[in-house]
Amino acid sequence: MAFDYKKEYKEFYLPKNKPSMIKIPTMNYIAVRGKGNPNDEKGVYKQKIGLLYAIAFTIKMSYKGTHKIDGYFEYVVPPLEGFWWQDGMKDSIDYSHKDQMNFISIIRLPDFVTKEDFQWAIKEATNKKKIDFSKVEFLTYDEGICVQCMHIGAYDNEPKTIRIMHDYMIENGYELDITDKRFHHEIYLSDPRRCDVNKLKTVIRHPIIKKE
Repeated sequence: MAFDYKKEYKEFYLPKNKPSMIKIPTMNYIAVRGKGNPNDEKGVYKQKIGLLYAIAFTIKMSYKGTHKIDGYFEYVVPPLEGFWWQDGMKDSIDYSHKDQMNFISIIRLPDFVTKEDFQWAIKEATNKKKIDFSKVEFLTYDEGICVQCMHIGAYDNEPKTIRIMHDYMIENGYELDITDKRFHHEIYLSDPRRCDVNKLKTVIRHPIIKKE
């Protein structure tokens, strides 16, 4: 058995398919940044994701059998997540211009992994794979109060779920707070290579602030 963040922290990874509000604590991640169409098989996004997973598994294997999380000596690498935005567009994403999408792709780190551990993993992976991992970074992110919802279906159909989230937000006295430091956030629970597009599960999370 291994510690699985999705099962142990269901409030963060397995919300219902109707909106709810949640306060997300500060977490550490490994991260990569870029710009481009995420559907391009040879594009920047797919290349950067490969770097991210290489470091995530280097860290995981380095701790196997040496640290416990709630009694478990192993953990399942948490799901891929992403912050997305387009230049000049604050409150929405134009899915018809995916080549203009900026991203910060992230994978959560266990709390016991330090920045020094991360730096070791970068060197270890670089030496073993002979690939440049210098663009992978250690990111601490304090997300704060958000509205979130489970979206089921194609990524291009997310606007329908987002409208429901925003209606819920307004009804409860909040307003959207997407800025250059708080982002449209997605957590990918399904592998699009193996899952019917109509059954894809994606957590959508938006930062909010109490309306004055």
